Amino acid sequence: MRKNRLKELLSAGETAINGWLSVPSSFSAEIVAHCGVDAVTIDMQHGMMGYAQALTMLQAVSTTDATPLARPRSSSAVEVMRLLDAGAYGVICPQVDTADIAREIVAASKYPPRGTRSFGPPRGILYGGADYYAHANEEILVFVIIESRSAVENLDEILAVDGIDGIYIGPNDLSLSFGGGVGCEPDGEIAEIIETIRRKAAQRGLFTGIYCADAQMCQRRIQQGFQLVNTGSDAALLRQACEAATNLARSGRYGSNPA
Repeated sequence: MRKNRLKELLSAGETAINGWLSVPSSFSAEIVAHCGVDAVTIDMQHGMMGYAQALTMLQAVSTTDATPLARPRSSSAVEVMRLLDAGAYGVICPQVDTADIAREIVAASKYPPRGTRSFGPPRGILYGGADYYAHANEEILVFVIIESRSAVENLDEILAVDGIDGIYIGPNDLSLSFGGGVGCEPDGEIAEIIETIRRKAAQRGLFTGIYCADAQMCQRRIQQGFQLVNTGSDAALLRQACEAATNLARSGRYGSNPA
């Protein structure tokens, strides 16, 4: 089976840059995956794509060395299994408020006897190799998103669930859950909670990731000790680049024209 390069990188204690896709386009997915990122996550929860579009995006990512990941619409077993069957080499599952939800995710990600994943990975075999079934339990990454007051209250129990590879913090929802505002880099109490989550996960030997809005935020989170970060979504990066180019062009609009 094809090795999970992202898992190897994180296991070696390195940091990884994760592309984040919300635009329903295999072409834009291919572009992002060719930008030197270590992984690419297809966001089914807040992205604009359906399953058929996500499949073509996974195919596009597969033309590169970037590890294909997906965030399912929910943490249901059906959602997780479908994306793994389509060739995702890991899932980042949302709204994991309890250890029971975490256990359901792990079970859906692992073949028996370790879990309850149903066999039938048509594209998983194409991407991973003919021996996919024999090694998938070891290669597939399972991240759970900590993004609510309930998840924080149940954090120790969630982190103790066997089979989780890492946690991924959703800072916006986490802040909102505690009565704060929207922001990928909240301060005060939420900042302390984020650091507590990261530290506890790291102490258990789990990988740590967090959603970031830009490259500068990535650098700060990496310095804090997070291993998996993203430089904003494809939609946000497109908007930023377009606005910057438009403003630059407009700045010279009223200058003198050559004769």
